[in-house]
Amino acid sequence: MEEKRRMANYELLRVLAMVMVVVMHFLDHSDSLPALDRPMSGVRLAGSLLESFSLVAVNTYVLLSGYFGVRSPFKPSRAVSLLCQIWFYALLIPLALWPLGVPTVAGRLGVYGLIQYVFPIETEHYWFATSYLMLYLLTPLLSRAAGSLSGKQFRIILGGLLILFCGIKSISPVPFAFDRYGYDLPWFICVWLVGAYLSLHGGDLQKKKGWLLYGGSCLLSFGISLAMWALARRWEGFSYCFTVPFHYNFILCLTGAVGLFCGFARVRVREGRPARAARRLGELSFGVYLLHEHIDLRESWYGWLASLISPGAGNSAVEASEMQALVPFLRELIFCIAILFGAGILIDWIRSLIFGRAARALAGKEAGAKPRAGLLRELQKLDECFKEPRSGKN
Repeated sequence: MEEKRRMANYELLRVLAMVMVVVMHFLDHSDSLPALDRPMSGVRLAGSLLESFSLVAVNTYVLLSGYFGVRSPFKPSRAVSLLCQIWFYALLIPLALWPLGVPTVAGRLGVYGLIQYVFPIETEHYWFATSYLMLYLLTPLLSRAAGSLSGKQFRIILGGLLILFCGIKSISPVPFAFDRYGYDLPWFICVWLVGAYLSLHGGDLQKKKGWLLYGGSCLLSFGISLAMWALARRWEGFSYCFTVPFHYNFILCLTGAVGLFCGFARVRVREGRPARAARRLGELSFGVYLLHEHIDLRESWYGWLASLISPGAGNSAVEASEMQALVPFLRELIFCIAILFGAGILIDWIRSLIFGRAARALAGKEAGAKPRAGLLRELQKLDECFKEPRSGKN
């Protein structure tokens, strides 16, 4: 039987999605996005365009999970490995910052800060990781339900959910009380089901023009955001409408993610070094998020990196020159992506080595002890948290 391997094209998509996440956080921290209390500038215009093409990243991650998760057996070890990976960053980063004299949440809030390290899921230390872990724990139920439905039944149920969580809010001029803008488990379930539908019943959809759907959705979202910005500057009643294109459960954010996913279905990565590199980077890319979004780093890393590339400059490329700061803006953007992505990959590679060596050490101590073999196999999966998707016969 041919050994199953993770699909290099979708691992490459996972890497791209993580780059998009870093881009979005950079744009936010560098004050490079349009604001109602400030005039438009070249930097903010470029920032809005970049954000429009990057907002699909979170939905793309969840689409990948639904597409492959609906056909994969549930493994408690993956939930354990995800939790261990989160703890690795949540607990060790403050320990590394403390000797350096860097302020931490624990130092500022005492026991209330410590709780956010020890219970990162319950406190939403990382909001995405919290929703993603709960989603994975629901995967067996979702997979069983999705597999028992006919294509027509699936479309009716999925259509109703998307109208409720996505369609109506996308055109509503006022916010709804139950709307969390896509930063929650209910929306993740909806996107997971979209991925599951594509896997079970959407073979023809993936042959369509995914790149056109992605580009068209992002450009239309960009145009709507600019129009809402202009209207909100004139009439305060449009202030909420100006924020809607930036919500993860905005209809164009979802269609853009589906388009990007379908576009990558036709990407071919040559086997050998390119495919191995894509797979390895895909495995480690989640560490980039856990590093730069740690509660002790998320508000600080931009200032540190900006001071390295532009000593003596302000806290934002926009401050240098409202209309002529594109070059320093792009320089900062590329520098921050390279540093954060490189550091995240390196640290998560070290983490994977630690987990692997811990498993081998336990294997040495338990050599010949057959009753422990099952536990050992589970421990050896600690560094495999995000190693799907895998290819193979359906």
